[in-house]
Amino acid sequence: MLNYIWAGMILLGVIYGVCTGQMSALTEGALDSAGEAVSLCITMAGVMALWMGLMEIAQESGMITKMTKGIRPFLKFMFPRLPEDHPAGEYIATNLIANVLGLGWACTPAGLKAMEQLAELESGRRGTNVSVASNEMCTFLILNISSLQLIPVNMIAYRSQYGSANPAVIIAPALVATLFSTIISVIYCKWKDR
Repeated sequence: MLNYIWAGMILLGVIYGVCTGQMSALTEGALDSAGEAVSLCITMAGVMALWMGLMEIAQESGMITKMTKGIRPFLKFMFPRLPEDHPAGEYIATNLIANVLGLGWACTPAGLKAMEQLAELESGRRGTNVSVASNEMCTFLILNISSLQLIPVNMIAYRSQYGSANPAVIIAPALVATLFSTIISVIYCKWKDR
C-alpha cells in the first residue's frame, strides 16, 4: 500500500510540474535531493561505523557485561518471569544499552535475537510452537519503542549535516521526551501485566 502512496505522490508531482511549466525546477529539485541523500548516507555511515565500533569494543572489553549486571534489577522488575541466566536477558540488556546511547540501528540485531529467545521460551512453556506474543515479548517491544536516549546520535548527525549552528542542543529535550515515554511505558507494562 505504501508503494502506491509514494508512486501516486511522485506522479502527482510530475503532473503538477508539467501543468505549471515547472518541469525544469522539478528536475533540478530531484537531482539536488539525490545529491543530499548520498551526502547524508555517507555522513550517517561514518557515524554508524564509529558507534558500532565503540559498541564492539565495549562488548569485547566486558563493559556490556558489567552494564548488564548494573541494569539487572531493572530487568528483573520488568521481566519477573524471565529465568535468571536466560540468553534473552543479555540480548535485552544490550538492546536497551544501545538505545540509551542513541544507537537505534546498533540495537536491532540484539532486539531480534531477544525476540527469538523470548519466543523459544514461550514455546517451551506452552509445549508447542506459539504464534502469540508473551508478556515478556510485549514488554520488551514497548520498552524498545519508548527508546530512552541519553545521546540522540541520529538527530545530532542530521542537524549537523543540514547546517545547524548547535546540533547538540537537542540532547536535553530528547532526554526529557524519551524519559517521559519510557516512564509511561513502564507504568503501562506493569499495569497490563497484573
